[in-house]
Amino acid sequence: MPASLAQLLARPELALRLLTPSSPEALERPVPWVHSSELTDPTPFLSDGQVLLVTGVPDDVEPYVARLVGHGIAGLGFGTEVVRDGTPDALVDACVRHGLPLFEVPYRTPFIAIARFVADRVAADAYARNTWALRASRAISLAALRSDALGATLAELARQIERPVALVGAAGAVERVFPANALRASDRLALADGAEPLLRGRRRAAATAPVGADMFALQTLGAAGRLRGVLAIGGSESLDQAAQQVVTGVVALAGLALEQSRATDAARGRLRTAVWRALLAGDHDLAASIAEPVLGALPTGPVRVGLLTGAAVDAAAEWLELHPEESDLFARDGDGLVLLLANAAESAVSAESVRTVERVASRFELRGGVSAPGSIAGVARALQQATAALDRASADTPVRAFDDLAEGGMLALLQTDDARAVATAALAPLVAADPSLPAVLRTWLDHNGVYDVAARELGIHRHTLRARVADAERLLGRDLGDFAARADLYAALTAAG
Repeated sequence: MPASLAQLLARPELALRLLTPSSPEALERPVPWVHSSELTDPTPFLSDGQVLLVTGVPDDVEPYVARLVGHGIAGLGFGTEVVRDGTPDALVDACVRHGLPLFEVPYRTPFIAIARFVADRVAADAYARNTWALRASRAISLAALRSDALGATLAELARQIERPVALVGAAGAVERVFPANALRASDRLALADGAEPLLRGRRRAAATAPVGADMFALQTLGAAGRLRGVLAIGGSESLDQAAQQVVTGVVALAGLALEQSRATDAARGRLRTAVWRALLAGDHDLAASIAEPVLGALPTGPVRVGLLTGAAVDAAAEWLELHPEESDLFARDGDGLVLLLANAAESAVSAESVRTVERVASRFELRGGVSAPGSIAGVARALQQATAALDRASADTPVRAFDDLAEGGMLALLQTDDARAVATAALAPLVAADPSLPAVLRTWLDHNGVYDVAARELGIHRHTLRARVADAERLLGRDLGDFAARADLYAALTAAG
């Protein structure tokens, strides 16, 4: 431990005498250094917690002592019989009023002896901490050789620094805590909330988070763009340099352990892709034989296919690896991420299938589409449906279900930017001649081309309506008595909105 005023006062060879009543806390305060100065204001050359030694003070001692206390000086030593005998009463009174410990240094005790004592203790403390850091690092390195390298490393770190250590996984949940009972349920939630911004940022970063009455230091693990988790250490504000060095080493070891796990996950990912492509090729037996030993049996009932795209599909795949309950099978397929969702024929479970894709899409800012239910033998058709639904996803509706498209019929497929652009161009001659003409034609077509009924709704004579339809035929160069021409015009009016 560093030196303290209490230790200085206890050294018989120094013969120091305390002149002011001081609390045990003030006397046990660590002293990082001792400095001597006869300046009227030495504070610019002093640091917090230091002890100042003087042989004289200004006549006006009140502001002098106030400046020392305001600067955080731990104690003041007055050397007697150099400038004057004894310590000035005014200085004693000022130190008592401001709560600054004041001690008397006899003539036979050189200031250098006090400074040497403190310096020796600082050096001994630094040596002891460095020795501890080496031993702690060695113990942690040996722990990393055990079967559960990550768990053993974090457990040893918690034991060495005597503080709680936790790992927040890439999914955002607290996965490991050492010691096991160090965090309550509410603390786990608070820690997960603190780590969430770091994980969402997908960059290497550090932060702090209040958890109960403690402050936790947070450090991401893994490379930018593919973070593997966040290491959390309690009581971080009181860790010294030696402990920080040990923690830095653990961050590297934990990152290595997680990267090794990542290699295993990558191999599983390639296996998932092989199963999915076998299903797409129609070879169900091959897909089942590949999947069952490692991934489990493939679903036998109705399934839906979800398709997700976006910048963070890799992160989404890693999250699904940690949450296998979310999907019966998931795999990378080109730039997309496909999910096979079982029991899709039951209405309640069907809605849950869509919500599963929505949860993943929301968490990783992706867009997605979900197919209609079908057999696992028809996943190729289901993928086409999911792709069609994905093409109609938007910022307002990031996940679309093919069921919704099917309910809207063929005309619902016209609600795309491409269809709208073609429709606008097709109707341009009508709009240029009479901006109200498209609405008139829409009403006429909605009434199956019956002039009397449409004219009554429009509030015009049927002959006037016939004339306007004739104008439209001339402008479009189409015979609207032909069903195909009418259907094409109706589609254009629907797409244009």
